[in-house]
Amino acid sequence: MHADATLEEATLAPAVIDIEASGFGRGSYPIEVGFVLPDGEAWCSLVRPEPGWLHWDPSAARVHGITQECLLSHGRSCRDIAELLNQRLRGLTVYTDGWAHDYSWMGRLYEAADLLPSFRLDNLFVLLDEARLAHWDATRQSVAERLQLRRHRASADARVLQETVRQLSQQPLG
Repeated sequence: MHADATLEEATLAPAVIDIEASGFGRGSYPIEVGFVLPDGEAWCSLVRPEPGWLHWDPSAARVHGITQECLLSHGRSCRDIAELLNQRLRGLTVYTDGWAHDYSWMGRLYEAADLLPSFRLDNLFVLLDEARLAHWDATRQSVAERLQLRRHRASADARVLQETVRQLSQQPLG
């Protein structure tokens, strides 16, 4: 899908991104970025923390299951990740269910990389009307159970979000 895709096309299979983080609030930073494209292709990478990125919330770590040691030994640099995102997502609107947090974490990633995104980040929920949004939680749970992907990992969460939007978009209202 290219930048000129209609909202209807984006709704059926939007490009979706998810970001796992070191915690919430001031000082938190991205630790994993994953996306799923409209054709179903997925990508995910751990983020090697920058030297000044110190915030670590143990309760967040219990949810996503990623250790600081794992990030240091397996994470990619912010620059490498930002360059890959720019290459693969160029011109797309990419949707997220945690827009306020993900926008901030994406900003931290790109600031550390000294780059600007080549894509637009938007709120996933703009793709659905109120009637469909009323079924979001139940549909998402059903999709997650059906797909049996490991939760709270970025590309798995992005795939569940994308499939939830696709399924809700195809449901008749009423």
